[in-house]
Amino acid sequence: MRTAPAGAGRSINMAMSTRGIHALKQVGLDEEIMAMAIPLAGRTIHLVEGDLSFQPYGQKEEEVIYSVSRAELNKALITAAEKYEGVRFHFNERCTGVALRTGVVYVRDERTDHTRSIPLQQLIGTDGSASAVRTALLSAGRFDISQQYLDHGYKELTIPPGPGGTFMLAPNTLHIWPRGLYMLIALPNPDGSFTCTLFFPHEGEYSFSSLSTPEKVLDFFSHQFSDAVPLIPNLAEAFFANPTGNLVTVKCFPWHYQNSILLMGDAAHAIVPFFGQGMNCGFEDCTLLDECIEQYGPDWERIFEVFGKLRKENVDAIADMALTNYIEMRDRVTDPAFLLQAQAGLLLEQRYPDLFIPKYSMVSFHRLPYAEALRRADIQESILQQLCASITSVEEIDWPSADRLIKERLIKD
Repeated sequence: MRTAPAGAGRSINMAMSTRGIHALKQVGLDEEIMAMAIPLAGRTIHLVEGDLSFQPYGQKEEEVIYSVSRAELNKALITAAEKYEGVRFHFNERCTGVALRTGVVYVRDERTDHTRSIPLQQLIGTDGSASAVRTALLSAGRFDISQQYLDHGYKELTIPPGPGGTFMLAPNTLHIWPRGLYMLIALPNPDGSFTCTLFFPHEGEYSFSSLSTPEKVLDFFSHQFSDAVPLIPNLAEAFFANPTGNLVTVKCFPWHYQNSILLMGDAAHAIVPFFGQGMNCGFEDCTLLDECIEQYGPDWERIFEVFGKLRKENVDAIADMALTNYIEMRDRVTDPAFLLQAQAGLLLEQRYPDLFIPKYSMVSFHRLPYAEALRRADIQESILQQLCASITSVEEIDWPSADRLIKERLIKD
């Protein structure tokens, strides 16, 4: 990918936050990667009427996420890894299967269609949501797996830079056009462009299947995303040229086979991208595996077993939160009741900074285990619902009740 052009429309920008940055620091790459990243302080909401509103991610100056190109991030990681003795990359080769009984990995050269077999000692399968390594583990027996595809898919478009590489939208924010059952988002790139992603039903009245002609595409975008249309050249042509991607959640267990195979990342726990945690979660896998190797090495079966047991509950939690956050991003960000609760949550955080931390902040700006963040978020949601049930403004919050609820239900660890 450092020598060949990238395929159009195949990569959602990465949203990097605390967990991912921590992992990069551990391998000394944080400064290099952050130099290519753009800080995002919050969401800019684009309403149908053209009005804009801004919703900050956090209250502190450092509480921002970072937009980074998937391609540029991967290029930097490959280059860094090649500097380590014993690390070799074999490009244009795909793992097609694993024979567990004989301990052989099968790899096909996609240029020549030649398949070779490789004896394995330890294999870490990070071959994505359609993992061939995971498929092999099914044959071992007693392997649980579920796949949940969303009725929605995604398609990428591009807003090019303006004259002199200028940004055509505000650069330090995630742009969202929420429309109830679907949404368009835009993330900035260092060259002044924006990567846009339409999350849209596959079927139905308003869906990828219904936008079957250039005229229908232009009519739909003109009515729903009117301020974005002038910024996307050749909109209809790009719409049909770029592929439509699927969105899937994969849950499985166990992630290892004896002392020889371990699944990580999307191969073990694919999640939808709506909390911006897919890459951060994968990097956190690396952080935890490193800790397990330090503690239990060279007992690989023990390393793999402990890693899976420690990680499973947390990746299931972020998978569930990512699905919930999709509904929030496409629908609730314009709901007055949701906005009231969000404002109340920020005030509770100011008043009880050690006890009340909004869910988004726990996930994005802290390294609290995902399962614990979900548990606390559910409690905080019930507190906010109780405090906001009969008010229309945060000035009406019953602070004695808030104080009692916080102290009763959120015990500092």
